[in-house]
Amino acid sequence: MTNACKTDFLDSPAFGGLEHNKIGYQKQNGGGPGLVWCGGLKSDMFGTKAEALANWAQKEQKAFVRFDYFGHGGSTGRFRDGTISRWAADTVQIIDNLTEGPQILIGSSMGGWTALLAALARPERIRALVLIAPAPDFTEKLMWAGFDEEIRRTIMNEGIYYEPSEYDEPYEINRELILDGRKNLLLDAPININVPVRIIQGQQDTSVPWQHALHLLEKLESEDVTCQLVKGGDHSLSRAQDLMRLKQSISEFF
Repeated sequence: MTNACKTDFLDSPAFGGLEHNKIGYQKQNGGGPGLVWCGGLKSDMFGTKAEALANWAQKEQKAFVRFDYFGHGGSTGRFRDGTISRWAADTVQIIDNLTEGPQILIGSSMGGWTALLAALARPERIRALVLIAPAPDFTEKLMWAGFDEEIRRTIMNEGIYYEPSEYDEPYEINRELILDGRKNLLLDAPININVPVRIIQGQQDTSVPWQHALHLLEKLESEDVTCQLVKGGDHSLSRAQDLMRLKQSISEFF
């Protein structure tokens, strides 16, 4: 079943010297707690997991919002001009303008980082976090740490590096993405989030190592945190059994 919601646009104010933009989103009405989908880097709101959750939320009569970050999917702006600060601000704006009452933030990969930052910014609005292969600090601890000196020099001197991707066209890694990422690092200190957190992590993930998820678990101050390691699971965790596991994790908070 394919969900047929209409895509609308939310005006996004000027940010970081860039002009105002429009954030594409789809909103489904329903009961609470509401669900907010926070996608990954260069993904859009029509990916397998987002579509599956949209259809499931409709069946369960739960409010659900999914959106495209600045420079992603149907939203305006250039991807290469995006930063973690900007994408986290998009997430907060979605919560502030399109949702009511407590929300469950569902973050995939980079969306795990933006969801964590949004939860820190709006703690009173968050019922729980459900994170799939969460990648907080990925710009520094996964990306920059894995670059050789030549790539690092290219980014800092030329301002951009085109990283090959197995999923799509090359990623445009902007110098500002790296520098801004350093302003938003979370894993070097306790993370003041005290709501339940559920982490689902594939052990065959070649983009975000499963040890990264355990590091996050250790840093979260909440006592109600669990991490499911999925043997054979890859980064996308989009198989039927993975989607079922995701829905079960979310429904714990209904």
